[in-house]
Amino acid sequence: MEVEHRGIDANGGACYIGTGCFHRRESLLGKKYREATKVDWSNNRHTKTEESRDVLEETSKPLASCDYEENTQWGKEMGLMYGCPVEDILTGLVIHCRGWRSVYFSPQRKGFLGTAPTTLLQTLVQHKRWADGDLQIFLSRYCPLLLGYKKIPLRHQLSYLIYLLWATNCLPLLYYAIAPSLCLLRGISLFPQLPKFHCCKAKCHKLIMVILFQQMSNLWAVPFIYVFVGNRVYSLAELLSLGGTFQEWLNDQRMWVFKRATSYFFAIFENILKLLGFTKSAFALTAKVVDDDVSKRYEQELIEFGTTSPMFTILTTLAVLNAIGFCWGLKILILGEPSLVLNPFALQAILCGLLVFINLPIYQTIFLRTDKGKMPASVTCQSIMFTLVACSIALY
Repeated sequence: MEVEHRGIDANGGACYIGTGCFHRRESLLGKKYREATKVDWSNNRHTKTEESRDVLEETSKPLASCDYEENTQWGKEMGLMYGCPVEDILTGLVIHCRGWRSVYFSPQRKGFLGTAPTTLLQTLVQHKRWADGDLQIFLSRYCPLLLGYKKIPLRHQLSYLIYLLWATNCLPLLYYAIAPSLCLLRGISLFPQLPKFHCCKAKCHKLIMVILFQQMSNLWAVPFIYVFVGNRVYSLAELLSLGGTFQEWLNDQRMWVFKRATSYFFAIFENILKLLGFTKSAFALTAKVVDDDVSKRYEQELIEFGTTSPMFTILTTLAVLNAIGFCWGLKILILGEPSLVLNPFALQAILCGLLVFINLPIYQTIFLRTDKGKMPASVTCQSIMFTLVACSIALY
């Protein structure tokens, strides 16, 4: 938040994400921003009136019943926008397009306290709802590129897309989590190889180039390595500069992989079903109250599984697949003829090894943990079956 929202604030105004936000009443009333709406708070005097309990009770009944919304534009042109799982993002976007500006303010003493899910499943469900609603906004008439055209700066429109396109992050991640392992089993190199030169036909001035090409036979991998390492180092530097730790950064990287492989994948799938007319928008509540055993494991920094879910099946299947791919890659590197540096499958094996490292909590919950938060045996059996089917298809 300290990094993203400060950056978006410089692009036109921080996004409204539902928590820790104050709204001007005029902005929620559906009014466009005008200079006349400014209030001189220094000269504004508030008078305190005392009313009886019965009067206050009668006054609050219409508000609690929500009858005031009937036959009005409430939820459409005023108040919070209805009909979207992420009404906060949509409401903030509409307010920005009316000319109002937001300011990101983070005092040293935090002004708000909130609750969040502490179990993995509830966290994934919450992020699925967010990614589903964000993508729904992008595919609707409220897309910032359409609604915000000539109303907010282009850089502000693009800032919204950072969140609205969360779900699409699942596509490259699933590719890099599945393709390298299956290609290793099949003996296919993911990175293009440079053409081989014959030294006997090369002239003297080309001899040095031939040697360099042979030493850097996987030159096409350099951009991939640069982007991957540069992004990780930059994100780590950001977190450390804000008082975070390396362990927090590592946990964040692990959660990003888990969310992209499950929450964002299901968000895209549900949006496709909505566009085809098979389902409608629904708001999935996330429980934020847990029992003592779950709280104890949370304090011990143990990820809570303990139940069956398609999301856990996907995570376990990818973990088992990457473990097989990594072991197969080590076999190729050890028994293969090219050296470790020149082996065309070295980078794929390293990538599988990184994914194995990311999935260490899943291997732990499958083979080592005995508490109630371990992975259910049914999920493990399903994942092994799916992995064997995928490997069989890749081999034959």
